[in-house]
Amino acid sequence: MVALVLVACTPQTPAAPIELRVLTHDSFAASEEVIRAFEQENNVKLTFLPSGDTGSALNQAILTKNAPLADVFYGVDNTFLSRALKEEIFEPYNSPLLAQIEDAFKLDPQNRALPVDYGDVCINYDKAYFAEKNLPLPQSLADLTKPEYKGLLVVENPATSSPGLAFLMATIAAFGEDGYLDFWRQLKANGVVVVNDWETAYYTNFSASSGRGPQPMVVSYGSSPPAEVIFAEQPLEEAPTASLVGENMCFRQIEFVGILKGTQQRALAEKFVDFMLDVRFQEDLPLQMFVFPVNRNAQLPEEFVRYAQIPAKPATLDPALIAEKREAWIEAWTQVVLR
Repeated sequence: MVALVLVACTPQTPAAPIELRVLTHDSFAASEEVIRAFEQENNVKLTFLPSGDTGSALNQAILTKNAPLADVFYGVDNTFLSRALKEEIFEPYNSPLLAQIEDAFKLDPQNRALPVDYGDVCINYDKAYFAEKNLPLPQSLADLTKPEYKGLLVVENPATSSPGLAFLMATIAAFGEDGYLDFWRQLKANGVVVVNDWETAYYTNFSASSGRGPQPMVVSYGSSPPAEVIFAEQPLEEAPTASLVGENMCFRQIEFVGILKGTQQRALAEKFVDFMLDVRFQEDLPLQMFVFPVNRNAQLPEEFVRYAQIPAKPATLDPALIAEKREAWIEAWTQVVLR
């Protein structure tokens, strides 16, 4: 006689989520539901490590590269890209999503740093001021030195401000290393106002902001006009500001993501990079960080379509040249403009 043994079947306990650590700059933001979807689909817990501005976050990644704090680093931009690549902090990854991204955004042929988003630092202007004064808009950076624009522009110090540094780069792209300081001398003589940070420039000095300041032109972002509409206390039919987008008047910043060398979660890190480059995350970017998606299939929010201007010929510089000359350019600018 054969004895039957009944074995009780118990449901398997789901595996605990695996942690994936992502080093970022302080401006990183994404919708909770978008992050939660990635976590649920991959049984992962994302831990974000905000580490200051782009330069500070990169320093963290470099100083800890032999014992990495994270698996992925998002936020290094083209003004710091060459330094990140020189320090060899990233592992190459040929994401299949790169096929959906224009070549102009791909600045690392080895795909150690993959493009995620871009934004243009431009001069924003107060539409009402120029209309009331019947003043024509500047058509080039050189126009800003004309007497009719005396004292009308506020900029940020490139030593202390990311948009300030980007605007300095635009002037170097426009006038060359031999000519940009002469431009700044003329701008200084024409009453340019310099402040330390974007918040002061935009909210205290700019005439179209809540502070109703004295300058009707400010170095800001191409996404600032749609932001004015989105955050307006009362609904607006049109943005009160717009951008000057002539050739070389805006500097294009591109932000990248990379898998940090030494990660123990390579497969998950690849999935997260793919996630950042795919349409769902890309379409979340504009209203979270006020940047533009690089994936050509991502749709822009209506406010960006209606109120943002994308320059046809933004200023760019070779990231290797920026890495080599950045500090010298800032120091030379400081000597000419502030001393």
